[in-house]
Amino acid sequence: MHPVHVVLTDDHQLVRSGLRQLLLEAGNIVVVAEAADGQELLELLPGCTVDVLVLDLSMPGLSGVELLKRLQLFYPQLPVLVLSMHADPDVVARVLRAGAAGYLSKNCAPAVLVEAVHKIAAKGHFIDPALVDAVVFRYGGKMEAESAPGRLSPRELQVLERIAAGLSLGEIAQELHLSPKTVSTHKMHLMKKLDLRNSVDLLKYAVRHGMTVS
Repeated sequence: MHPVHVVLTDDHQLVRSGLRQLLLEAGNIVVVAEAADGQELLELLPGCTVDVLVLDLSMPGLSGVELLKRLQLFYPQLPVLVLSMHADPDVVARVLRAGAAGYLSKNCAPAVLVEAVHKIAAKGHFIDPALVDAVVFRYGGKMEAESAPGRLSPRELQVLERIAAGLSLGEIAQELHLSPKTVSTHKMHLMKKLDLRNSVDLLKYAVRHGMTVS
């Protein structure tokens, strides 16, 4: 199995060393490069084969949402997992809107970090389970009038809710007793109806409208 290639970006060397050791012990994850700030990261990325970028949100110089926007501009296909001390739902929402594929608090358990890296490497998305309820509560409520009525079928809503919960297409297929191909078709219809580009955009849409599995 192809190992997951990870780049770590954090301005604290001790943090990077701890993360590198944790991911090494998890197996099938290789840290291929490290950066101490946004500028160093942008300089090393052209020479790296990267599956997941693990990124601290607060660093000296170029960092945070501005760095995420720069990464989206130059490396739009690069999955970014933000690892931050911030647990504010507003911060999580801004990071997702800026293009991150996942968000974890630095207080998360090591196993959660490993799970997030694997899921994002598989083109999925991940929000720290400890933060999901707060994000949905802050941006929750009924789907806005201009977004929903008559646009999505009941089955499409079920699929979107499960995408919001972080399930893979295979897991959604199993839960709804559908074939993976059928779930993939529903996903394509969702993106077309909502004018969205990918799974990350679907996640942002679902979080923004407070969609969870009932």
